[in-house]
Amino acid sequence: MSDFISGVSYDECKTTADWLLSNTQVRPIVGIVCGSGLGGLAEMIKDPQIFKYSDIPNFPRSTVHGHAGRLVFGTLKGKPCVCMQGRFHLYEGYPIQKITLPMRVFKLMGVETMIMTNAAGGLNQDYKVGDIMVIKDHINMPGFAGVNPLSGPNDDRFGLRFPCMSDAYDRKLRQLAHDVAAELSFSEFVREGVYCVLGGPSFETIAECRMLHMLGADAVGMSTVHEVIVARHTGMRCFALSLISNRAVMDYDSHEKANHEEVLETGRLRAEQMEKLVSTIVAQLEHNINN
Repeated sequence: MSDFISGVSYDECKTTADWLLSNTQVRPIVGIVCGSGLGGLAEMIKDPQIFKYSDIPNFPRSTVHGHAGRLVFGTLKGKPCVCMQGRFHLYEGYPIQKITLPMRVFKLMGVETMIMTNAAGGLNQDYKVGDIMVIKDHINMPGFAGVNPLSGPNDDRFGLRFPCMSDAYDRKLRQLAHDVAAELSFSEFVREGVYCVLGGPSFETIAECRMLHMLGADAVGMSTVHEVIVARHTGMRCFALSLISNRAVMDYDSHEKANHEEVLETGRLRAEQMEKLVSTIVAQLEHNINN
């Protein structure tokens, strides 16, 4: 199979992976995606080698404030890593297959585990701004309308036509995250819950927030799920965290308004602990997975 409907093919992904492999000595086994205001994770990478998205063949470009638009290779706690400093979203106008292209490229480069972070609105009334939610499951709202990154012809070299999603978020990695949180005395603000993705870029209405909460969503955002679907399709292990950057407005008498600046500011305030949590998880990855 040479082409997907969206123009993203196996050959295109392989060209990108081969170009990156020929331009760096790093052979990453861990991939990290940094969400809004959380790009500081990439600054922890030792001996970084940086590529601008605009310089990488076939890569989309990040257009959102708070997303640096760089791919950073190096080591984190001794593990060879590749880190996306900024991601792509449906609302930027790219086809959904294009925004998830990096997942397939990472797979072809040898990545085994994907760690995603995002900033999300808290629907669960017990959540506070600044809480970190370990994602245990997701609700793919665009998917209900047929907007799925696996739409179009399936290339068996990537994965099965009908991949299972009941185990999308690795149970062992979720447990490791809670163990690490306890070790770092972070348990007080580390939660676990269900993430719902919407298309954006407008924030949710009060009625939408109420509906999503009734459906069982604890947090809502505009990313991550599409990447997880593609990463799981290729057989990579997935783990994801949401930084609760604002509380979703659920009350018609409220004068609160969601805004992107609040999202970025919360990221700055909690960034150091988020980085510590993720880097410690990465440090313990191999030991945990083999046991």
